[in-house]
Amino acid sequence: MDKLPKRDGNYVPLSPITFLPRAAAVYADRTSLIYGGTTFTWRQTYARCCRLVAALQVLAVSKNDVVSVLSPNTPALYEMHFAVPMVGAVINAINIRLDAAAVAAILRHAAPKLLFVDYQYTGVAKDALNSISDKNLPLLVVIDDIDTPTGARLGELEYEQLVARGDPARYPPRQVADEWDAVALNYTSGTTSAPKGVVCSHRGSYLSTVGLLLQWGVDNEPVYLWSLPMFHCNGWTFTWGVAARGGTNVCVRAPTANAMYSAIANHGVTHMCVAPVLFNVLLEAHREPLRRTVEVLTGGAPPPAALVERVERLGFNVTHAYGMTEATGPAMVCEWRERWDALAPRERALLKARQGVGALSLAGAEVKDLKTMESVPRDGATLGEIVLRGSSLMKGYYKNPEATAAAFRGEWFLTGDVGVVHPDGYVEIKDRSKDVIISGGENISSVDVEAGLYGHPAVREAAVVAMPHPHWGETPCAFVALKKQLDFGADEVSEEAIVSFCRSKMAHFMVPRKVVFVDELPKNVTGKVQKLSLRERARGLRPIASKIRGSVPARLTVSKL
Repeated sequence: MDKLPKRDGNYVPLSPITFLPRAAAVYADRTSLIYGGTTFTWRQTYARCCRLVAALQVLAVSKNDVVSVLSPNTPALYEMHFAVPMVGAVINAINIRLDAAAVAAILRHAAPKLLFVDYQYTGVAKDALNSISDKNLPLLVVIDDIDTPTGARLGELEYEQLVARGDPARYPPRQVADEWDAVALNYTSGTTSAPKGVVCSHRGSYLSTVGLLLQWGVDNEPVYLWSLPMFHCNGWTFTWGVAARGGTNVCVRAPTANAMYSAIANHGVTHMCVAPVLFNVLLEAHREPLRRTVEVLTGGAPPPAALVERVERLGFNVTHAYGMTEATGPAMVCEWRERWDALAPRERALLKARQGVGALSLAGAEVKDLKTMESVPRDGATLGEIVLRGSSLMKGYYKNPEATAAAFRGEWFLTGDVGVVHPDGYVEIKDRSKDVIISGGENISSVDVEAGLYGHPAVREAAVVAMPHPHWGETPCAFVALKKQLDFGADEVSEEAIVSFCRSKMAHFMVPRKVVFVDELPKNVTGKVQKLSLRERARGLRPIASKIRGSVPARLTVSKL
C-alpha cells in the first residue's frame, strides 16, 4: 500500500473557514443570523464575508497580519471570524470588558494592522490608542449598529460601507496553504498571571470545532443563542461550529435575563453556552420553567452541583465542558451516560459537575503526578495535574518563547489544574494548583468546600481561599454572597448558621474557620472570581473559634444586601 502514488489533490488543509462556503451551498436559504430586526441567510452571510475579504485586501491586509476587533456579539464580529482568515490574516477578538489600559497593552503586543471597534466602545478605543506611543497605529474601522446606522464617529472607515464596496470578483478569498498557519490570536484572562497571546492554528480550530459538535450532540439546524462572548476562545469554536451544522446564530449585545429569555421564546433557541456566573442571572429572573428544553454547555469554572440542579429545574439541560484558551477551547466534556438517567436529580447534578473525558480533538487528556509523570490511579481521591496533548493545542504564546517552553513538559501541556480520576475514567477538578489549601498536612479542595456551601438555600455565590492559622498553618475562609430574595422562610443568615451547615455536610477539617458576607464576589473581566484579592483580604482576618458554642454571632440581615 505504501507504493501507491501520492495524489496532491487529496490533501486539503483542515480549516474551520471551509464550513462557510459549504453552508452557503448546502443551507443557502436557511437563516444564518438574527440580530434585532436584521436577518440573514447563509447565502447572504457568505456573500457579505466575501465582500469583506475583498475590502480587506484593498486595505493591504495579507497573510499573518493581525486584525483586532473590539465588539460585543454582533453580525460584524461573527462575519470577521470567517473573513479575516479567508484573507490569510489572524483574527484577534478583544475582551470588551477590559479598560483602555488593558486594551492598549493588547494592541501594543499584537500590533494589528486594522482595529475594528463597535460604536459603543469607541471611547475606550480612542483612549487606548492615545496612550500608545508607537507611530504605527492600526487603521481604525467603526462598526455602527446595523439596525440603526449613524455614520463613523471615530476613524475614516465604517464597517457596512466597507462591506458594500468590496469586489470579490476582483479580490477573491485566498486558499489556506498550510493548516498549521495561525487563524486566531486570543489573549488569556490572566487569572493567575499576566495575559498572554495564544496562537491557534487552522488545524486545531477545525478539530476542536468538529469534536465539540460531536460530543455535545449538536444536531442539524440548531438555533444557537450567543449568550457566551465570541471573544472567549472564539466563542468556544461555535463561531465556526454553527455554520458547520447549518444553524441559526441569535446575537444579543448583552446576556441579560430579559434578552436571553426573550430570544428563547421568540426564536426557538435550542442551544446556548454560559459560564456558571450566568446561571444566577437566569435563576434570579424568577421565570416559569421553559416549555421546551434548551441545551446548555457550561464551562470556565467548575459549576457546583447544587447550582446545576437549580438551573435544570427551569428546563435547561446542562452539559459541562472544561477548557482553556491554550486548548483552543474545550479540552474535556462530561459526556452523559444513559444509565445515569435513572438516578435522582441530586446524583445526576453531582455527575454533571465533573469535567469528564478528553475532547475528541486531543490525543491525550490525563491526570499525572508531575514528579514522576505517571498517571494517577482511578480512585477518585489521588490528586494530580491535568495535562493535555494533541493537534488542537495552541501553537504557542505569541512573542513569548520562554512562557511557551514553560507551559509544556515534553509533549504534555500543563494546565495548572488539580484533579482526580474516578473509577469510570471521568476527571473531576479539585482546584487550581495555587488554590489548594493545605491545613495541618491535609489537602483541601476549595472547589469541594464551595460545592458544599452552594447546597445552603441562602447562598447565591461562594468562594473559598486559604487563611493563615496559628496552629494549622492555613484553614479555609469562605466569602459568601446571599440570594437577594430568600426562598426558604428565613429573615437573616449568620456566620454560625453557615459554619454549622458545613459541619453537617463535610469533614470537619474542611469546614471554613471564617465566613465573610459580601454583596458580590470580585470577578475579573471574563467573570472568573478573583481569588488573589480574596486571599489578600483573608490574610488580615482571624479565624472564629474551632467549635461554635453558645456565643452570640455577628449577624447579617438579608435586607441590607
